[in-house]
Amino acid sequence: MKRILFLLLCVCSSLMSFAQLGKIFETQMPCRLLQDVSRRALTIYLPPSYEQDSQRRYPVLYLMHGGGESHTVWQRNGHLREVADSLIATGEMEEMILVCPEGNEQNMMYFNAPWWKYEDYFFQELIPYIESNYRARTDRAHRGIVGFSMGGGAATVYGVHHPELFALVYDISGYLRRLPMEWLKNDPSAEWRQQVIEDNNPIARILSGTDEEVAAWRQVDWTVSVGDHDFTLELNMELVRAFRLRGIDYHMHVGAGTHDWRYVAPAMAEALKHATHCFRRTR
Repeated sequence: MKRILFLLLCVCSSLMSFAQLGKIFETQMPCRLLQDVSRRALTIYLPPSYEQDSQRRYPVLYLMHGGGESHTVWQRNGHLREVADSLIATGEMEEMILVCPEGNEQNMMYFNAPWWKYEDYFFQELIPYIESNYRARTDRAHRGIVGFSMGGGAATVYGVHHPELFALVYDISGYLRRLPMEWLKNDPSAEWRQQVIEDNNPIARILSGTDEEVAAWRQVDWTVSVGDHDFTLELNMELVRAFRLRGIDYHMHVGAGTHDWRYVAPAMAEALKHATHCFRRTR
């Protein structure tokens, strides 16, 4: 049913007039914190009224793609612009800026390591760049993050590390800790990446958090969405158990599906609607 609704959103969007369409484009930004990278790619969606209302500032939602994918996958596989335009037209989505960072090129890693400082890049360069170059709301109440797979793990970890910066975290089938993966056996960098992921394990971090940290995490709106046949199902259930043990509120959705875009695409649409709900609460 979710898949059918998702396709209907795309059809409805294609029927709207040009004046009602948002704008999505691939661009690059300056970068100095990632080794051997001077320009970093990203995709940005600007809502329909952005060019007409020069005084208006917009909430920002960051969308983190999965391992082996790129910043373009949200539009290529998820039809991000069409879905966003349709949801905005029906009033189910607030007009907002959508930012899709690149997390695979040069090195498939969203976290910090001795020679790859992606988390520093995200918080010290990407967010300031977006908020300086686009009419973005800069308060916590109007900033959120969504991710799928490796990106879902990153979104969760970023929310754990910086709860003061996000109103919501939406984890879609997040890869949250080390797992034995058959397809990684012949990858010489796999052990390094798995260890960095385990070093940033958000489940362990929540379970060991101080009372002060737990109080901060309770201020974030957390959502976990995963398919019932997804290999990350148990990981995400572990995350929910950690939330429950620490008294942190959350939303959880388990639907029919596996670790692919047949599940992710409609989950993305739900994330956009949920972000709207969170942003509108502060009006």
